[in-house]
Amino acid sequence: MTGLGVALATLLSHYRRHPAQLVLLLLGLWVAGALWSGVQAINASARDSYARAEALFSSGLDTLERRDSAPLTRDDFIALRRAGLPVSPWLEGEIEAAGGERLTLIGLDPLTLPGDGPLGPGGARLGAWLSPPWQTRVAPETLAALGLDRETAPGAEPRLADGRRLPPLALAPSLPPATLVTDLAAAARLLGRGERLDRLVAPAGELAAAPEGYALTRAEARLSPGELTASFHLSLTAMALLALIVGLFIVQAALGLALEQRLGLLRTLRALGVPGRHLVGLLALELCLLGLAGALAGILGGVWLARALLPDVAASLASLYGTEIGTRLRLPWHYWLGGLGVMLGGLFLAGGGVLWRAARLPVLALGQAQAWRGRFHRQLTRQALAGAGAATLGLALWAWLAGRAPGEGLIAAFALVAALLLAGALWLPPLLATALAGLGRLARPWPLGHWALADLQLQLPRLALAMMALLIALSANLGVGSMVGGFRLTFLDWLDRRLVADLYLAPPPARLEALDAWLADRPEVAQRLPTASGDTTLQAVDGAASGRPVELFGITPGERLTATWPLLANRDGRAPAWTALAAGDAFVNEQLAIAEGITPGSRLTLAGPDGPVRLAVTAVYPDYGNPRSQVLLATPVLHRRFDARPGGLGVALRPDADTAGLTAALAERFGGEVTVRDQRQVKRLAVDVFERTFAITRALNALTLGVAALALLASLLAQGRERRRRLAPLWALGVPRGRLAGVQLAQLGGAALVTGLLALPLGVAVTACLVGEINVAAFGWRLPLHVFPGALAVTLATALGVALLAAALPAVSLWRTPPRALLAEEDSP
Repeated sequence: MTGLGVALATLLSHYRRHPAQLVLLLLGLWVAGALWSGVQAINASARDSYARAEALFSSGLDTLERRDSAPLTRDDFIALRRAGLPVSPWLEGEIEAAGGERLTLIGLDPLTLPGDGPLGPGGARLGAWLSPPWQTRVAPETLAALGLDRETAPGAEPRLADGRRLPPLALAPSLPPATLVTDLAAAARLLGRGERLDRLVAPAGELAAAPEGYALTRAEARLSPGELTASFHLSLTAMALLALIVGLFIVQAALGLALEQRLGLLRTLRALGVPGRHLVGLLALELCLLGLAGALAGILGGVWLARALLPDVAASLASLYGTEIGTRLRLPWHYWLGGLGVMLGGLFLAGGGVLWRAARLPVLALGQAQAWRGRFHRQLTRQALAGAGAATLGLALWAWLAGRAPGEGLIAAFALVAALLLAGALWLPPLLATALAGLGRLARPWPLGHWALADLQLQLPRLALAMMALLIALSANLGVGSMVGGFRLTFLDWLDRRLVADLYLAPPPARLEALDAWLADRPEVAQRLPTASGDTTLQAVDGAASGRPVELFGITPGERLTATWPLLANRDGRAPAWTALAAGDAFVNEQLAIAEGITPGSRLTLAGPDGPVRLAVTAVYPDYGNPRSQVLLATPVLHRRFDARPGGLGVALRPDADTAGLTAALAERFGGEVTVRDQRQVKRLAVDVFERTFAITRALNALTLGVAALALLASLLAQGRERRRRLAPLWALGVPRGRLAGVQLAQLGGAALVTGLLALPLGVAVTACLVGEINVAAFGWRLPLHVFPGALAVTLATALGVALLAAALPAVSLWRTPPRALLAEEDSP
């Protein structure tokens, strides 16, 4: 073995003598890597699902529907094809698998389908598609819902919940999850549609105008799933990065302790002729070896975590954005390399300071722990200055964001939060050192208290990083928790004011007129509130070109609706605003108003079926939970000017109405054609969506706080032997072990209390950034700032609880240490 090999083996032998340090180091790398890699795995799988969904022509085709809201039929398709128009039929509906899962079934005609995608006509597959028993194409992720696997799926004909069988299966990895694609005739049979079609599709831009009697929706009027959900995934990435940083604090604390305990060994190696640069290189190589082991474990742990969290993320995205993503991971090759690179980069960032200090200390000082600690006290001054620099950067970013249009600068807003957290973390150790020095002077009349404060000052170099991690975790937890709590209050109040109808009915478009006429004769009904919807493009705002896809929505401004519907801004007052809406003016949601700088009085130009449509904006309204920009019109105006498709029908009942009797009469008259939901059911579904949306946020918050607690425990366990050595003389002087254990708890509890007190204003500042900047830039709406006294108290209690739990194990160990062993600690080297 070469001399450098011997030196490396000598350095690594430290972990054989101190295996707990090796375990803590690898554990820090593992938890940091697992949280980061897990979220990146979720994002990678989601992006893959979005790409496959977009490949299924959901955003690249123009669509045709009938203006009279009657269902399309094959006769419409044949007539338009004979007229020379390049249209293709599209049938879509839901079926229920034998296990109860709901799947989307799409029927296509491959001979007329535009584009060269994976479903286009081609080769031998075309014959299997067009001839009985036809073929069902399915993504591998969907097989579990059908009770199959990759080996048994090809050619299988699984049963549905109603006992019928699907055409033979063929695997198509390019399809999105929970989606089946088959021939039009087979889909019509399974869905029971007969000659009806859902829509006709055409290549984007091929139709100059809609044929007479049809409404044309351009492809650019629809957002792709990736665009809709980009801010959601960016927020997840930011939280994962925070967890990664907190986890790396554990790594840096463990590396610092291991290097400090090897100061004598380093001096010996230098004295034996190992050059300083070679020694630092060997320490860097040690970091690489440890980093590779920890990073690989972290990536594997991240895959496991992603599999656990992916179902909740999929449910949230489906509820919020109507976007299906697979619940099985599909990870590209660069995910593994990227995860390894981030982990190794983070490790060298955490260990770089340790290597730098080791390289800078002279040979004779390498073995002196006092020289090492002296460096820490000088470091406090530099930390305070760095914290001031981070705070200055935060102020500069805040001033820059204040001068920007609302909703811009999402990355800068995240950087502002990072600067605030960094400034607080950097200022914490100097504040603790100053507080301990001041309290030490006051505690001189009490010897044990004076000793405890002096001892805590000695512990501070090793506790500082753990306390910084705890501060970041507490502040982020308080900030995100307050934002979610404020959102919940605002969201529930908004639901109460928006859900004014007692019943919400969803009939087929062809039955809407008959249903409306039937309800008009019912004595229980006080008011009918029909809705309509559509898609278009915002061409200009006050003459300035836009091109933004927008959603059109029509409401009926009746007495009950206008009394409660929330408005953020209006031109001449609430009553005139509603009068103007009924006359043909528009409301816009807050998302669109922020994105385009629209205010009451602005004039919009929208793409209409017969040319540009110009509208005046009379009010702006909140629209929480909607990822799209929306223009609101009175339903009759929307039908007249945009040929919008009918939507649902809200029913306001009289105070003495028999709701159950009306529901039973509806079922008797219209059978299962009309879906009926009461207000409480709609609200419950909306709240369930809210809870699922923030389930992963709460999970990542809890995991980050757990990592901070682990960092604190790691610091205490790592210095457990040295702590007992300092406590042994006190025991010999007559201080009971129980009191010594209590001193340990009081020391750490006091430091944690100071950390928690600093976390309170920092957490409130993070909340303000989240609701005032990040939420506006990411989602398009602004929330009021809520500060919950209960959350502040919970933050302090959490700080104390985490610290006391981390100190409990060393305290119990001290309590159980026999007196002879405690005395032996004093004499041990």
